[in-house]
Amino acid sequence: METKELHHYKTLVAKLPLLKKEIAKVIVGQQAAIDEILISLLAGGHCLLEGVPGLAKTLMVSTLSKALDMKFKRIQFTPDLMPGDIVGTEILEEDHETGKKFFKFNRGPIFANIVLADEINRTPPKTQAALLEAMQEYKVTYAGTNYDLPKPFLIIATQNPIEQAGTYPLPEAQLDRFLLYIKLGYPSENEELDVLKSTTGTNKPVLQTIMTDNDIIDLQKLTRQVHISEELIVKINHIVRATRPATTNSTYVKEWCEWGAGPRAGQALVLCAKARAVLNERFSVLPEDIEALAYPILRHRIALNFRAEAEGISTDDVIKDLLKK
Repeated sequence: METKELHHYKTLVAKLPLLKKEIAKVIVGQQAAIDEILISLLAGGHCLLEGVPGLAKTLMVSTLSKALDMKFKRIQFTPDLMPGDIVGTEILEEDHETGKKFFKFNRGPIFANIVLADEINRTPPKTQAALLEAMQEYKVTYAGTNYDLPKPFLIIATQNPIEQAGTYPLPEAQLDRFLLYIKLGYPSENEELDVLKSTTGTNKPVLQTIMTDNDIIDLQKLTRQVHISEELIVKINHIVRATRPATTNSTYVKEWCEWGAGPRAGQALVLCAKARAVLNERFSVLPEDIEALAYPILRHRIALNFRAEAEGISTDDVIKDLLKK
């Protein structure tokens, strides 16, 4: 890496703490979730955000887009939402000079840098599947024509863990395409007190733009260049393979798991570990990066058997046991 390029990257990395500080003007607490969303963005993946209503999931995402000066779109998923409402539709237009009529593709809300898919489990599988190509290929195909999505591109889907009536659980294949599965918890007593004080008055924080879309693209390139030792890659491989009942030495996995994570989990763990290093202003991956990210990366890629669900065993319990060993 040339000296000029290295200086440019160091300047960008130094802005990341400022970015988190800017988001904290609006979002009280939830630091772990904010870090994980930023890791997902740096790694070039998408994330699923789960939490009860009122935990500022939507506000968190819109605040991030403002601090990054990126185009933000929110799609409210409902049972009657159609794929065309997401990707766009063709409309009939007329050329005023020639009088000829033609079809023009009218782009949907998916054409943004940050897309919030709010309550994704409220819409049928046909509409959920409309996101698949966009998430994986970073393009939309309509009537045989490909339309590239803007870069950087991040989908953050939310779902409510409480209400299950009238919902459509995401298929495993689509869950696997989410880089991280982030769970939001309730704020602490002091954090909740700060929320009550800061959101019920007249003061409204003014957000400054810390980074641009080009800055994020450069940081995504840097993330891939971060050093990770052969030993840590082997460790990641062991962790992922240990989640599979057929290849594990863990009695916990054999007893509670139906099937484990696929190769995409290992790729995600390497990339996200690199992204966490960048977020912490490092250019090398540490073991703590892997241990911190094992939960959001593996929890939606492990299927528990009926007995585990009956006993109240969660995927996080399985991951905790694996990391101990």
